[in-house]
Amino acid sequence: MGSIWFCLIAIMLAAYVVLDGFDLGVGVLHLWIARSDAERRLVLRSIGPVWDGNEVWLIAAGGTLYFAFPLLYAASFSGFYLPLMIILWLLIIRGASVEFRSHVGGPIWSVFWDAGFALASTLLAIFYGAALGNVVRGVPLDAHGRFFEPLWTNFLPFGRTGILDWYTVLVGLVVLTALTVHGATWLAYKTRGELSARTLRVASQLWWLVMLLTIAVTFASFRLLPQLLVGFRVHPWGFLFPVAAVAGLLGIQWFAHAKAEGMAFGASCLYLVGMLTSVAFSLYPSVLPSSTNPLLGLTVSNAKAADYGLKIGLIWWVIGMVLAGGYTAFTYRNFTGKIQFTESQEHEGY
Repeated sequence: MGSIWFCLIAIMLAAYVVLDGFDLGVGVLHLWIARSDAERRLVLRSIGPVWDGNEVWLIAAGGTLYFAFPLLYAASFSGFYLPLMIILWLLIIRGASVEFRSHVGGPIWSVFWDAGFALASTLLAIFYGAALGNVVRGVPLDAHGRFFEPLWTNFLPFGRTGILDWYTVLVGLVVLTALTVHGATWLAYKTRGELSARTLRVASQLWWLVMLLTIAVTFASFRLLPQLLVGFRVHPWGFLFPVAAVAGLLGIQWFAHAKAEGMAFGASCLYLVGMLTSVAFSLYPSVLPSSTNPLLGLTVSNAKAADYGLKIGLIWWVIGMVLAGGYTAFTYRNFTGKIQFTESQEHEGY
């Protein structure tokens, strides 16, 4: 049962990254891709009906983690207390910036909300990446399953580590650039004319940076943590996940040149899912490795809840996911097609 829940949580996190990832990418692009207030409103309208609903998948994944792996939840939420509080404040700033822009207007306030939206989106992408880097690298767990890390120490990914070091910052940069391209493909898919063409060009240009950073983080991960290769050696079918990531990465550039915005966005989704599932596969059965003593790390078997509770919970999880999936499908079905900004919508916010 533990392995089933490990896969389910990985799927939920991948869904969150794919869905809320383009929201974050659009936020990163917001200030420098839109050249007028009308275009900034159009950028916000491209995510307006769905951005807050996408965050439900993060809440659902956190609740599922608490139920299925309580020891992991307790260790990570206490050890990562400071970065989690930073992420919480960034989510608040981002949400307030989107909502208040249409209620507290004026030239100065509009710039303030736009800057808050862009800055919070950028920092969220970096901190999400750094958090993923910490999970892959491992944390200094003690015999009681507890740990504490300062925000940074000497920026080395071994010894007395901090939340930020050169490896976790590298992962953060990969996530930032990947989500920016993801947001650019979404914005190109949802808009028309010059704005769509401009964001597609940005996606094509940033693609080279994503490719270089992907190669760099892959090399650094296997060099720093050779145990990540064990799963691929034992189960060669796992190479399907990195192959999917490579196919998605190449597809982004291919479809961007072909001006196929929808296919480029689909390829970006495939790249993100391929990268995340590759990480999950390489970590399994670990859920939070120990950087000091591998025997103290949390695994699927020693961090999961009782099997009986997991079996009963699976029934309710399926019901909940059918409702959440149905709501998501309904929302996106009603938000299909290109958007446009008209004079009648000038005072309607996003």
